[in-house]
Amino acid sequence: MQPPSRQDYVSLSLPGLESGGYNNSKQWRRQSCWRKWKQLSRLQRSLILCIVVLLFIFGLATYPTVTEHLRGLGDGEHDTDSKDIPGPTFPPLLPEPDKVAQPALPEQTSQRKLSTKSRPVLQRRGNASEVVAAVQKAAVVKEDLEEGVISSWHGPLVDTNQATDGAKSKEKDNSPADHEAKLPQDSEASRLEEVRKAFRHAWSGYKQFSWGHDELRPISKTYSEWFGLGLTLIDALDTMWLLGLKEEFEEARAWVATELTFDKNVDVNLFESTIRILGGLLSTYHLTGDALFLDKAKDIGSRLMPAFNTPSKIPYSDVNIGKGIAHPPRWTSDSTLSEVTSIQLEFRELGRLTQEPQYQAAVDEVMKQIHKLDGKQDGLVPMFINTNNGQFTHQGVYTLGARADSYYEYLLKQWIQGGKKDHQLLEDYLQAIEGVKKNLLQKSSPHGLTFVGELSHGQFSPKMDHLVCFLPGTLALGAHNGLPADHMDLAKELMETCYQMYVQMETGLSPEIVHFNMHEGSIRDIEVKLADRHNLLRPETVESLFYLYRFTEDHKYQEWGWEILQNFNKYTKVSSGGYTSINNVRDPEYPSPRDKMESFFLGETLKYLYLLFSHDPDLVSLDQYVFNTEAHPLPIWPTAA
Repeated sequence: MQPPSRQDYVSLSLPGLESGGYNNSKQWRRQSCWRKWKQLSRLQRSLILCIVVLLFIFGLATYPTVTEHLRGLGDGEHDTDSKDIPGPTFPPLLPEPDKVAQPALPEQTSQRKLSTKSRPVLQRRGNASEVVAAVQKAAVVKEDLEEGVISSWHGPLVDTNQATDGAKSKEKDNSPADHEAKLPQDSEASRLEEVRKAFRHAWSGYKQFSWGHDELRPISKTYSEWFGLGLTLIDALDTMWLLGLKEEFEEARAWVATELTFDKNVDVNLFESTIRILGGLLSTYHLTGDALFLDKAKDIGSRLMPAFNTPSKIPYSDVNIGKGIAHPPRWTSDSTLSEVTSIQLEFRELGRLTQEPQYQAAVDEVMKQIHKLDGKQDGLVPMFINTNNGQFTHQGVYTLGARADSYYEYLLKQWIQGGKKDHQLLEDYLQAIEGVKKNLLQKSSPHGLTFVGELSHGQFSPKMDHLVCFLPGTLALGAHNGLPADHMDLAKELMETCYQMYVQMETGLSPEIVHFNMHEGSIRDIEVKLADRHNLLRPETVESLFYLYRFTEDHKYQEWGWEILQNFNKYTKVSSGGYTSINNVRDPEYPSPRDKMESFFLGETLKYLYLLFSHDPDLVSLDQYVFNTEAHPLPIWPTAA
């Protein structure tokens, strides 16, 4: 390389200097430095350059403004499904944790719980250009995407032990949008009132547009019928009572007294009618002492009994409550395992109250037959059973999701309901949990989330239904009742996973089904197929949060439930009244409402949220009541019973 010539420099004349004196002196000094540089050996030049680069990097890393800027740009980033260019930003829904931790390595996750929060917000500085900041933010997002840091627009995975409590959250930029999105420092009373407000809003839509009908369609402001029995109203009776909504309860009671009749020529599903109508009426009777509800429970219970008139004593799925004729679905002679094994709590309690043994005898016979059947794998059961011969069908497929889920739940709860006397039920439950651990339990990549998959003819599938999120609560309930302590450990791990199914979605709401990544090099733990992105306002996660909070008193479970309620309000609340299920939890701009409010949103989801936010362990004591699978509390029988 040749030294620079005079023409490489611009002449500048300054007062008090001779013409060209300043420039000639400057050029001479530069030429002299260049000669000295050229005289150095290649090794010496390399060492000097390395030192300069290291000093530059060190200065950059220790400069606080730059460091703060690099750490703060992540707020509101889009998910990793997007391209390198960041998507639209959204205001964070929650306060920031005190300290953002780095994502755990897979081998660390057994000691470390993971959660997703928003990144700290950088305070706007007067000398920063918004254009430059946007370019820098794009670079940070691209780098994070390449490194697999960003799991969703909510931010990176962080340690949940870092105080999700709003009282410990960092101060943030007080821009209007951000201020509105903050998690308020709510007292217990105000959070309970928020649930009441949500219920009243849902109820107002039901009352205006679908009074006395089964389900509200809040977008079209009309209703849909399933059985034509006021399903939402009956499902919500005990919720209104527990929430102290006296006016709403009284108008619903008046409808039950004057309008509700089961003398109808209509086919109903045995399982759904049992858990929602029979369970709801029995629960309301126990909470209120009002004989009206027991009388109605006796009526519907007796009308459902023809379903058990089958060659195998395994009940048909459908029964005409007006004609007293039961039958299987038109397309099959099978019933699902969850349908025939998740009606026991209700019929057993009806038998105890009426002193009519045929109710309990019918459902106990089902459990005895399931206990003896071949076709199980380590306590896990197939999803279908034939009502003619009483044998499992479609064998080799095992899941804790749809068509099998509440079988496992009711094994434990029947044992508790009966005073922990039936060792056959306990044996089947414990064996099933060991079967889950052996066959269905795996960890995701890259963050090692524990999840429950499915088994099909020996092939494992990392598919997990949202329905499976009942399991953390059930495991915790078992541990509370003296079952192995490692059940509680597993409950906490699975509770974290179910929470991640919410916070890793752009709306903060879980899809119906997720698939977990298990191969090395995965960027994110959870993938969601297009057909599985809907949210039906399901209760299973908040149900388990309620159990975990009751038994651990860890307030993070309340915080997680509060986040979920906020997101229900943000993405599913309909201004004219009611809440709607949505089609796409990955699209916060347009989550695509489905125009349906399931009865269980009032019967279960809001009830469990209310119980979660209450600090009163005697509000439906878990030592005195057991919840059916529709969240209707039924009494645990006295030991002498």
